[in-house]
Amino acid sequence: MKTLTVTALALILGVYSTFAQEDFKVPIGAGNEPVAAGKFEPTWQSLAQYEVPEWFRNAKFGIWAHWGPQCQPGQGDWYARFMYKEGSSQYTWHLKNYGHPSKAGFKEVINSWKADRWDPEKLVALYKRAGAQYFFAMANHHDNLDLWNSKYQEWNTVKVGPRKDILAAWAKAAKNNNLMFGLSVHAAHAWSWLETSQQSDTVGNYAGIPYDGKLNSADGKGTWWEGLDPQELYAQDHSLSAGYSDINKIHSQWNWGNGVAIPSKEYCEKFYNRTLDMINQFKPDLLYFDDTALPLYPVSDAGLKIATHFYNTNIAKHDGKLEAVLFGKILTDDQKQCLVWDVERGAPDQIQDIPWQTCSCIGDWHYNNSVYQNNQYKSAKDVIHQLVDVVSKNGNLLLNIPVRGDGTIDEKEVAVLQGITAWMDINRESIFDTRPWTVFGEGPAADAANPLNAQGFNEGRVKFSSQDIRFNKKANILYATILGKPDEKIIIRNLGTARATRKIKKIQLLGSREKVKWSQNKDSLEIEMPATVPNDIAIVYKIYE
Repeated sequence: MKTLTVTALALILGVYSTFAQEDFKVPIGAGNEPVAAGKFEPTWQSLAQYEVPEWFRNAKFGIWAHWGPQCQPGQGDWYARFMYKEGSSQYTWHLKNYGHPSKAGFKEVINSWKADRWDPEKLVALYKRAGAQYFFAMANHHDNLDLWNSKYQEWNTVKVGPRKDILAAWAKAAKNNNLMFGLSVHAAHAWSWLETSQQSDTVGNYAGIPYDGKLNSADGKGTWWEGLDPQELYAQDHSLSAGYSDINKIHSQWNWGNGVAIPSKEYCEKFYNRTLDMINQFKPDLLYFDDTALPLYPVSDAGLKIATHFYNTNIAKHDGKLEAVLFGKILTDDQKQCLVWDVERGAPDQIQDIPWQTCSCIGDWHYNNSVYQNNQYKSAKDVIHQLVDVVSKNGNLLLNIPVRGDGTIDEKEVAVLQGITAWMDINRESIFDTRPWTVFGEGPAADAANPLNAQGFNEGRVKFSSQDIRFNKKANILYATILGKPDEKIIIRNLGTARATRKIKKIQLLGSREKVKWSQNKDSLEIEMPATVPNDIAIVYKIYE
């Protein structure tokens, strides 16, 4: 717990620490949705008063339905961008199944998405059974479609596609299952992410004929989308970013630099209003942004104002206590005081002083038929090993289970969830309500160098084995988790008398009634192989100090 906030210290010193005064190119003007008054103001200095709530530190594990119209084709991630990339696999698939993107663009995918087999209550109950303490739904993606009855975006799932308020149903299911509810917002980058939709083929019969990204409402006469303006969806009435012909250039422009086209005032204010409308409607407990730091930062103060509104409304909801959790990526040390650091598909290699989260997935973020067909999902063992490693370093795991366009998950995904459930039934006490020990672990994976890349992306590079051990604690109990099924005596070097700070009184193996045989010497704690191993994923020793 922080005993003195950054803001308070700054006031005492008469300075504002390392935070600089900012001059935004596209500030949010008056006349938009009002920011709720309260403890926080829209500056990094004020947001540094934030403290991570205890419920989140205890929760450890959440499940995410990263589900939207891009799941409908079943062709994996970033479909709405790559379907406009001439020659890409998604472009080729789109030609065969929808037609040429100059005539049948992404809006046709939205129209074909019906979610006709979706049962949110059934899915969320399944996730809770697997141990999830919070549930996340996707509110919008880079494709810019809002998945609720959006006040500021006419392209929303009540008016098009499923004709359902997706978020309202997810929120109800989370409440019915007593889970904290989170929403993920990705639409800040539609401006540059959908720039592929205003390009064209370079060869063939359609060479030079623009894709549908430049259409407007006048072009819709006699179509299913008559009365809607495609520019409200695609937001492409602007010049292309520098280097647009390189479809991967966007990664170096994610923080609104390096030649990216700067979004307009109208675009920034619309995103801001949409997000505040969503917060006001659903009052989420958690809010995730797929952005560097905060959305539209540093070109606009939209993200700072959204964060302020989120925190202040949450305090009002909880009678003066802040229980909100807000996530951002690639944060500076100062920014980590203001919101929770999210690491995508990865983990730092040491215990973090401040709680953090990794977001990951058992397959692609958007449902991919080929992942299913080629048996490429992570196993329950993979997930548990990742969870145990993350928790040992003071983190939480948010896990996406990809949902098909029709709203169902496949039987292989169900099997993964069942495997997680079986392990949790025995070992859940070693995960929830715990805190890091003095060291996170030992073994080959702990000794291997595994640096993060940009927002994360280092998972899977180091393989876990039964030689790897992870630690965490709860009061006077230390949990030592062996990441696999041991085939020999277990030796824990960090629990030798030369290193251990407290005397071991008793050891139990979770899921077993067998008496644990152990001895402790100067160099290590030695545990004899159990006659029966409770599972082959990860066994947990409960060590009483």
